[in-house]
Amino acid sequence: MKFIVSSAALLKELQIIGGVINNTNTLPILDNFLFELNKNRLTITASDLETTFSTQITIESEDYGMIALPARLLLDTLKTFPEQPLTFVKTEKNTVEIIANNGKYAVAYVAGEEFPKANKVADPTTTALQGDLLANAVNTTLFASGNDDLRPVMSGVFFQFSSSGLTFVATDAHKLVKYMRTDVVAESNSEFIMPKKPLQLLKNILQGYEDAVQIEFNETNAQFSFGNSHLSCRLIDGKYPNYEAVIPKENPNEMIINRMNFLNSVRRVSIFSNKTTHQIRLKIAGAALQISAEDFDYSNSAEERLNCEYQGDDMQIGFNARFLVEMLNNLDCTEIKLSMSLPNRAGILTPMDGVEAGEKITMLVMPVMLND
Repeated sequence: MKFIVSSAALLKELQIIGGVINNTNTLPILDNFLFELNKNRLTITASDLETTFSTQITIESEDYGMIALPARLLLDTLKTFPEQPLTFVKTEKNTVEIIANNGKYAVAYVAGEEFPKANKVADPTTTALQGDLLANAVNTTLFASGNDDLRPVMSGVFFQFSSSGLTFVATDAHKLVKYMRTDVVAESNSEFIMPKKPLQLLKNILQGYEDAVQIEFNETNAQFSFGNSHLSCRLIDGKYPNYEAVIPKENPNEMIINRMNFLNSVRRVSIFSNKTTHQIRLKIAGAALQISAEDFDYSNSAEERLNCEYQGDDMQIGFNARFLVEMLNNLDCTEIKLSMSLPNRAGILTPMDGVEAGEKITMLVMPVMLND
């Protein structure tokens, strides 16, 4: 078994799919990339059992074969090479010899047959989405998903496809993000919960990818196909909470403010807040917003004033500054609107500009009780 491949092309593909591999694997074979050779097509696969990512590249070869090669060793070696052709030759000593311009390297391999097969998506529902649209939806929502092992359904992103549009939701019970597209529709109503890890990989790869991504899914698995790549994963099992019930419908108090000014102010003031609660206080009256924080344990305090447009009753409301910063960071607009009803009800952040036609972003943040 012998093939010749460009070092840069191979490194690029391995770096993309290498994100699947865990630092500690239950099965030693999962520390490897699977190389499947079919004449001039090389399919490379990485897996952690839950998620499997494979991609194809064109090479020079007349052979067939299947071997698994150590991922870390390959990546570390390829990073040091300038662009050049590399020749991989399987030897009788149970090694693969990599021949470069000015050296050769022997790597022990494992029989490819031992590598676990990706879960097939049987009887799938199929839909297609533009790659950068999917990346945008994931980017906007993923940060709001939870990390609680006791509530696995909240540790992913909820995909809801219908004939009226697409909805993506993530929440950790303190914050919630709902991203909607009304300009893209699905043929039938369907929903599933995607885990974090495959989404993390997809959002990085699909940024700026304008071609369609084919999504196939059933009750247990999903597969995303784009270009020469296929990413399949096990879905999170369970029923997603009724997120609509927690979004307050009547929010008569509305503040419009410059996003960056608000973000920078919250960041600065929060440095002086309690290190456990990260609590800041927003006091809104007329066209002025006062942001303050106090850490009684250390007698630290800070206060800033900003101009804003405000309609509604004068009010004081407390928020965890870290959640506000995360949300403001994940919006790409000049001005935001913060809609509120009462100091003990969630605040709703929406962008005032910078959204595409057919795109709707709603961010919800739960308040914290103020210590008066």
